Amino acid sequence: MSTWVLRGARVAGSDAAEDLVLTDGVVSGRAPAGAADVPAGARTVDADGLVALPGLVDLHTHLREPGREDAETVETGTRAAAAGGWTAVHAMANTSPVADTAGVVEQVHRLGVEAGWCDVRPVGAVTVGLEGRRLAELGAMATSAARVRVFSDDGHCVADPVLMRRALEYVRAFDGVVAQHAQDPRLTEGAQMNEGEVSAVLGLAGWPSVAEEAVIARDVLLAAHVGSRVHVCHVSTAGSVEIVRLAKQRGLPVTAEVTPHHLVLTDEEVRSYDPVYKVNPPLRTARDVHALREAVADGTIDVIATDHAPHPTEAKDCEWAAAAMGMTGLETALAVVQEALVDTGLLGWGEVAARMSAAPARIGRLDDAALGLHAHGRGLAVGEPAHVTLHDPAARWTVEPAAQQTMGWNTPFRGRTLPGRVVATFLRGAPTLLDGRLVDPDARA
Repeated sequence: MSTWVLRGARVAGSDAAEDLVLTDGVVSGRAPAGAADVPAGARTVDADGLVALPGLVDLHTHLREPGREDAETVETGTRAAAAGGWTAVHAMANTSPVADTAGVVEQVHRLGVEAGWCDVRPVGAVTVGLEGRRLAELGAMATSAARVRVFSDDGHCVADPVLMRRALEYVRAFDGVVAQHAQDPRLTEGAQMNEGEVSAVLGLAGWPSVAEEAVIARDVLLAAHVGSRVHVCHVSTAGSVEIVRLAKQRGLPVTAEVTPHHLVLTDEEVRSYDPVYKVNPPLRTARDVHALREAVADGTIDVIATDHAPHPTEAKDCEWAAAAMGMTGLETALAVVQEALVDTGLLGWGEVAARMSAAPARIGRLDDAALGLHAHGRGLAVGEPAHVTLHDPAARWTVEPAAQQTMGWNTPFRGRTLPGRVVATFLRGAPTLLDGRLVDPDARA
């Protein structure tokens, strides 16, 4: 029998310090700090001053494998996830080959199991090859060993309204969700950054807010029309927030996510011409950042997701126009969220747990053990799976790309001092990270 006792942690959503007992993969006990019985042979963690969150669940991760192992592998990406406090990630479909068949999603799922750092739930492509011409094998992926429930052409928008309608109708049969990359392709042809004052000064082609907002408005109406679920990836504008808020007030079946970087960075960063700030969707204005923070606080935005997008050095160490879009984020996400939302008083840790564990698990149906996969996002009540993230809110650390687990060095926070740091991650009651250091699978007995 394997037992860990986490001494004196403050469980997210509670002000009291408690002992958490993890036995054979489940939360077997909670007691006031210092009061838990410690079984013989149990190992303890001094968690005084730490916040205990249910294991984080990322709804939007790019692991790059198969096909782009020069940028990231399932092994390195999930090591980064464990270091960042994540116990499950949804791996996006824009691999090579694209994850548009049962064979590819099962391969990604198997690679995650073999790596052993966190649970990997593949996202299936909506269309064959992400080309937006015909639907992929949605049913085959849903009934595969990977039990896919989230489908997305992320990186590309499903721009054809008829095809989007057909996808929504199809996934309804198995309670799936279409996660849309909201970007009108015609309105963003050649776009390099947010359209506004800064783009005008720099002479870079602008990416208008309406290119995102028009697609969201269309898709929430389509989802309501067919009675299916739609999820909006990486919302970035104040106008998008208002559309999602109005849709929710009308009871339409829409959920939405925001990235940590869109909660703190603005298009002013682009004045540096540093390609690390080139991302899709682009960094927006301070007004947009304010609206996004408020939307997370009031629940209009359900999920904070990383959109972790590692690239090889040569893809970013070049001139702005030639650089790839994307940023890494698995290892900095919780610290950035603390800075943007917790330290500003907009969210408590209980709400952080809701946005970074419960909601993403619910949207991806990763909280449903009936699917035959490991359940996540169900909280830290006795009897629930022992996925736990221990976070030190008093810590301060400087981001050094070379010290991170991901292969991608393209973090916009390099050299920046952030508040709070993940110190331990438990997956099914076994530590993948302890005292800030990764624990190899063969040392977790």
